[in-house]
Amino acid sequence: MNLADLTTEKRNPASANIDKVSTLEMVQIINNEDKKVAFAVERVLPEIAAAIDLISEKLSDGGRLFYLGAGTSGRLGVLDASECPPTFGTDLTTVQGIIAGGNAALVGAVEGAEDDEQLAIENLTEKKICRKDVLVGIATSGRTPYVLSGINFAKKIGAITVGISCVENSALAKIVDIPINPVTGAEVVTGSTRLKAGTATKMILNMLTTGAMIKLGKILGNLMVDVRATNEKLRDRAKRIVMIATDCSEDEAIDALKKNNFEVKGAITFAMSLKKS
Repeated sequence: MNLADLTTEKRNPASANIDKVSTLEMVQIINNEDKKVAFAVERVLPEIAAAIDLISEKLSDGGRLFYLGAGTSGRLGVLDASECPPTFGTDLTTVQGIIAGGNAALVGAVEGAEDDEQLAIENLTEKKICRKDVLVGIATSGRTPYVLSGINFAKKIGAITVGISCVENSALAKIVDIPINPVTGAEVVTGSTRLKAGTATKMILNMLTTGAMIKLGKILGNLMVDVRATNEKLRDRAKRIVMIATDCSEDEAIDALKKNNFEVKGAITFAMSLKKS
């Protein structure tokens, strides 16, 4: 598909004069466009739910979840993956983000990385991706060579593949097991997909990992009972979770956490046993 034909590359008439309006009018234009993102994501909720079911199934069987992307898409994947260990207590290898160009690409552009098809294969080979894993390819244009190559490689070895793109009839959507395509339309700044398309991508990634972790039993009600209490803020959160889940006092919650090495699930079980005795 010709890049100029993609909806994410079209000029947005709503922002055609954004350089001539007041600052307040400027942010109102941006905000009005941002409001459309949630509706675009809403239209693909069935596909997101299907992906969550497959991801949770594979994770429960010892598989892993990989995100693969370039530029903003890759950075968002790395961000979501990095939040899983502290939030859900997962191993560092359970959810992993892979970005074209490696760590250097997290803070700056790496020339030509997104067009390097062989690089994707090398990156996935290093991770020893296998049929028990899930690979989510992220490319808002749906045409990034690095991502398409990685998806094709993963399919050959039997891994489940999911594709996130923000245009209709994308090349990525045609080759994955589950295509997720929120069509977010023209950007406020023409072609700047870190805006609406990036926001939609972030929302979807949030759903994929949060949904999978809920199905894996890492959430009780809406409490993150596998949170890793690695700093003062998280220790305070752990204490409040134990208090809410067991209706115990602050002192009882602190005691339960200390006796269970600040593991929230263990502390909840301990506190509940004291109430029964």
